[in-house]
Amino acid sequence: MATEPQSSDNSGKREQNIPSALTSDNVLVTGFSEDAALALLNTSDVTAEALAQLAKNPVVSKSRKVLVALASHPRTPRHVSIPLLRSMFTFDLMNFALTPAVAPDVKRAAEEQLIMRLESLPVGQKITLARRASGRVAAALLQMPDQKILAPALDNKQMTEALVVQALMKPHAPARLYVLVSHHPTWQNRREIQIALLRSENTPLERAQEFARNFSTDFLREVVPARNGELLDLED
Repeated sequence: MATEPQSSDNSGKREQNIPSALTSDNVLVTGFSEDAALALLNTSDVTAEALAQLAKNPVVSKSRKVLVALASHPRTPRHVSIPLLRSMFTFDLMNFALTPAVAPDVKRAAEEQLIMRLESLPVGQKITLARRASGRVAAALLQMPDQKILAPALDNKQMTEALVVQALMKPHAPARLYVLVSHHPTWQNRREIQIALLRSENTPLERAQEFARNFSTDFLREVVPARNGELLDLED
């Protein structure tokens, strides 16, 4: 995600603005501009030490481009890149977590940072995240009661069967989730999801009875709970 130079001329100027000491192990980055920082990040032989020193420069907190590029750089030490995630804007963080080049552990830390923010975000941002964020973030949004958030989260291309099952098994999952999943064109036909739906009294009874026909009576007696004092009509 490092920002590319705008032109070959600018690139040359940026390279000229990088003190030679920046490639040493004892670099001290002071008075650095955004252009110089981006040029450093695009230098092929930049060291981890230089990137760690760059993180101490005020330009990182002032420039979104520098912040994202530094956090996503493969040579940035984890003890530097992960704390930087807290300073990212929500949608920068969303895109960061979806970037293939980002290391898996840093990507997971970005997802955790997003999940921690969910409760405080406005509805519009939650809807955008439901549509476009990674599967783990979209799955966290499945615990929101608002259908405007639940529906796009279930349609999210990063969503997986395992994540939907986990969401359904949460003790305080919203009742609306079971209704939406039991009618969803993708998820309603998945075996493990049907089992999760059958385990919950929040699943509409008529849908649960339809799913029950896909399983043996003995299996159902093991997994289906009492429903208002009565078992599902297993013989139907």
